[in-house]
This record gives sequence, C-alpha cells and structure tokens, in this order.
Amino acid sequence: MKLIEFFTIAIRSLFANKLRSSLTMLGIIIGVGAVISLMSIGRGAQARVTSIYEGLGSNVIFVQPQNPEAPGMARLSPLFATPSLTLDDAEALADIPWVLGVAPTNENFVEVTVGDESVYVVIQGTTPAYQQAYNYTLASGQFISEKDVARKDMVIVLGSKVARDLFGSDDPIGQKVKIKGRSFSVTGVLEPKGGTFMGFSLDDIVVVPITTFQSRLFAQQTVRGENAVQSIAVQLSSSEAISEVTEEIEATLRKRHRIDPGEKDDFAVISQEQLLGIFEQITGIFTIFLGAIASISLVVGSIGIMNIMLVSVTERTREIGIRKAVGAKRRDILVQFLLEAAMLSLVGGGIGITGGWLVSKAVSLIDIGGMTINSVVSPDIVILAISVSVFIGLASGIYPAMRAARLNPIDALRYG
Repeated sequence: MKLIEFFTIAIRSLFANKLRSSLTMLGIIIGVGAVISLMSIGRGAQARVTSIYEGLGSNVIFVQPQNPEAPGMARLSPLFATPSLTLDDAEALADIPWVLGVAPTNENFVEVTVGDESVYVVIQGTTPAYQQAYNYTLASGQFISEKDVARKDMVIVLGSKVARDLFGSDDPIGQKVKIKGRSFSVTGVLEPKGGTFMGFSLDDIVVVPITTFQSRLFAQQTVRGENAVQSIAVQLSSSEAISEVTEEIEATLRKRHRIDPGEKDDFAVISQEQLLGIFEQITGIFTIFLGAIASISLVVGSIGIMNIMLVSVTERTREIGIRKAVGAKRRDILVQFLLEAAMLSLVGGGIGITGGWLVSKAVSLIDIGGMTINSVVSPDIVILAISVSVFIGLASGIYPAMRAARLNPIDALRYG
C-alpha cells in the first residue's frame, strides 16, 4: 500500500469523527501553546536582563559586601551580607591605575511628593561618577556635583518618568519635592533610558548625594561604626585591565579591612560580564522551569491520544479483519494507526504554535507598573515544540497500533 493511500485513509478516519478528533487534539494544542508562550516569555525576560546590563557604562566592575559564611549566591544577599564597604573604601579604589571613576551607591524605596502628587520610586544615593558608570545622560539641568556630596546638599536629580509623573509638561528644574518630610531642590532631569528591572522602570529613579542619603534619609553603619555603602561601581579605561584591577581591588580592600591571609573576604568583586552571566543563568533556569511545567500538558495530551486510538482500534476491529483478509500485512496496519496518531499531534501542534505565538505577543503588550516583557518566539522553540508533539503522537500511538497489527483476521471478522 502506498504512502498516499495511508494518508487518505487516515484523513477519512479523522474526519469521520470530527468531535472526537478535535477533543483529542485539545490536549496537544494546550500543551504546545503553553510551551511556546511560557518559554517565549522566559526568553524575553532573559533578553531584557541582557539589554539592561549592556546598557550600563562599558568596562565596569562591581564591588559588594558579602557574608563569607553564607552558601552560594546567598553570600551577596542583603538578608545575609554584613555591611562592610565605606566611602573611604571607594576613595581608595579611585587611586588604582586604569580606574576612570568610582561610584559608591546606596539604594532604597521612597515616596516622592509634590503637592497632592506622589510616586514610589527607587532612590540612589551616589556621587557624580554614577552618571558615567551607569550610562545616564541629562535631559536638562545638571547632575549632582562633588560640592553637593561634600556639603550634604538637599538636591535631587529626577528620572524621566518621575519628572513626567510629578510635573507633567512643566519644567521641574528649581522646583521642590519632598522625601520623608524633607524638602529637596530639583537640579536635573535624566534622559529616558528605557527598560525595566525586577519590576521597576529604569526611568523610575531619583538620585541624591550619597552623604545626604546616609545622614538624612537612611542611615546604615558597618560593624566598625562607619557609614556603610551598599555597592561600588568601578569604571575602567580598558577591558583588558579587568583582571589586573580586580586583583588590585581585592588587595586594597583586604588591607583596609584587615583581613589576614587565609581568611575569607567580606566583599565580592564581580565584573560586568560575570554579573550578566549570573543573571542569564538564573533566567535560563527560569525558562527551562516554565517549559517543564508546560510539558505536563503535553503528557496529558499524549494520554488522551493513546486512549482515543485504543477506542478507535476497538471500533474498527472488523475493518482491520477485512483489510488483513484481503492481503494487508501487519506493518501496513501498524503504519496506518501510527500515521493517524502522528497526524493528530501534528495538526494539534500546529494550532498550538499559532495559539502560543498569539498569547506571547499579547503578553508583550501588557504594561504592569511600567514593566513589559517583549517575548521572543525563536525558531528553536517552535522546532522543539513541533518535534515533541510529533514524537508524543508516535509514542502514544505505538501500543494501539501494535495491538491493531496483532489482531487475528478471523477473530477480527467475528468481532461485533
């Protein structure tokens, strides 16, 4: 029997039971659609993280406090890490060769108010080097200065979204805003940077002098009683000097923190590439996890195909007997039922891919608090989903097909 005849019989059989065939494909449609949409969202999140870190200033090394006794990445968590860095540490790092600038930074969440308007934003206490290290440009006004830091001035630079939310189309330069009941004078507005991170827009920030942050907003001290710094961004003149500067940073801080040889560091030095790699690994695991959850629907769909094919074998027992009686071989019957199972999963997979693509695109249009994820439907996800759906169809159809192929023609003709 030619392959074209197998397809013809399979199509006739599926169309003879349209409702049953549709319900059988439903599990595959949902499963493939879920795999496509969830993995695309995961890929989109991964691409978002990559774009954020690529948007930082080039050749940046980050220094953070850590708890040397905590396991794995928990060492860097604020829940475990003991404050250990200071402004003096940052100033000492500025003297290292190849260092262009050092931006010590403290961060928190605050409510910024102007009259009856208020917004919750991320506040960054830092120094003038922050602008270049984190690749921000000014739309108007001026950034915080060294004098502002030295005098602990009550000045503030607004992110573009904050300025728009609080002042609309009015010019905010010279206007007053309040944080924790204290009045700050707006000296500058940042250009839109775009993107979100951890649910917060990168334009939803405000910047104040780090000394003002430490003394008048959020005091935090090290175990030695000094004002603590949450992180230090060190910008280099060349990427080729990253390894040398990293060693210099470690040597300088170990000496300043009086860490003896053999003792673990109370700080961590992470390059921009390492930090990006860490987050890409996390989002990659997240994507695989989403795909694994969605695959449960494919397993359910495969069980549905197997059940329906078994029912089909029972209903078509006499047909199988007649075909065997007129010369059909065992492999013909086997191929016939395998082909029907594969067609069910293939058609269901195709519909599922379309549905998953539509869902992922719909998710890209959703804006929750300024956060959007541009889902990425890549060819490898589509190929994986369609391959898995066909494999499931074949795997699910093997047992029913073998059962049909093994039927004795005489017994089959007597059935029913």
